[in-house]
Amino acid sequence: MTILRIATRKSPLALWQSEHVANCLRQAHPQLQVDLVPMSTRGDEVLDRSLAAIGGKGLFLKELELAMLRGEADCAVHSLKDVPMELDPPFVLPAILPRHDPADGFISNTHPTLLSLPTGARVGTSSLRRQAQVRALRPDLQLLDLRGNVNTRLAKLDAGDYDAIILAVAGLERLGLGARIVERLQAPQWLPAPAQGAVAVECAGGALLELMATLDHAPTRACVEAERAMNRALHGSCHVPVAAIAQWQGADVLHLQGLVGSASDGRAVRAEASGPANNPQALGQQVAGMLLERGAGELLGLALG
Repeated sequence: MTILRIATRKSPLALWQSEHVANCLRQAHPQLQVDLVPMSTRGDEVLDRSLAAIGGKGLFLKELELAMLRGEADCAVHSLKDVPMELDPPFVLPAILPRHDPADGFISNTHPTLLSLPTGARVGTSSLRRQAQVRALRPDLQLLDLRGNVNTRLAKLDAGDYDAIILAVAGLERLGLGARIVERLQAPQWLPAPAQGAVAVECAGGALLELMATLDHAPTRACVEAERAMNRALHGSCHVPVAAIAQWQGADVLHLQGLVGSASDGRAVRAEASGPANNPQALGQQVAGMLLERGAGELLGLALG
C-alpha cells in the first residue's frame, strides 16, 4: 500500500476540505493510504492585522509548500481563492475539484438582508472586495475588520461585536452551518472572489500528477482559469478589490463578469464578455482589458497606495 500525505492548515474548514480530497483519492485509488499532515501557517496565527498588511493570502501556502520541499508531505489542499495567481516552481495545481456555490453569504441575527440594515450598522469583513461592494450598495454602514476561522467569526457576531458579517457560502455549508445564511449575495449584482468555492490540490510535479488528474473537474477548471486570468492581468491580490465569476453558456461558451472596486468610497467598474470555453485565459484577459479601459487602473492604484 502506498502512503500519500496531504499538508493542510488546521482550521476546521481546511481540515474538512483536505479530508474531502482524501476521501476522493481513497475512492479513486483504493490501494492508497491517505494521511493528513495538519500545520499552522502565519496567515492563521496573526489575527490582529489584515491579510494585506502581513503579506497576503500566500501566507497560507508557504509553510505547506516548504513541508512538501522538505519531504514531510506529498501535496497540499487549498481554497483556490487563497492561491496566488502565479505559483513558484516546481509547484502546480494538478486537480481542481467540482466547485461549490461561489456566492457570498450575508449573516445576521437581527436583519434579513444587507439592504435592510439600519443606518450606521456594523458589518464585519476584512475582504477589500466585499468592503467595496458593501460601500457601493450602502455607503452609510460601518465596515469593521473580521479575521479568524469561520466559527470564530460567527462567535464574534453572536457576541454582539457586529450587526452582520459576510462569509463565503461554500465554507459555511461545508461546515454544516448553511442555516446561518439569511441572504445569498450573488451575480450579477454581487460578485465573488475569483475561484471562490473551488478546492485545489497543489503538488511539486512528478509522479503525483497522473494520480491527481483523476480528481480534476474540467468544467470548474475552465471557469476558475478565466477568473484567475482576469485577476492575473490586473495584477490582483488580496491587496485589491477584484471580483469575478465565470459561468457556462451552453456546451462550449463561458461568460465572465468582472469588477474592480474601491473599498474607501464604493466606486466600481464592471465588464463582462463571452468566449470559447477552450480558451478561458483569453476571455479573462479580454475582460481585464475592458476593465482597464473603463478606469480600473486608477482604482487598483489607489488600493495599492
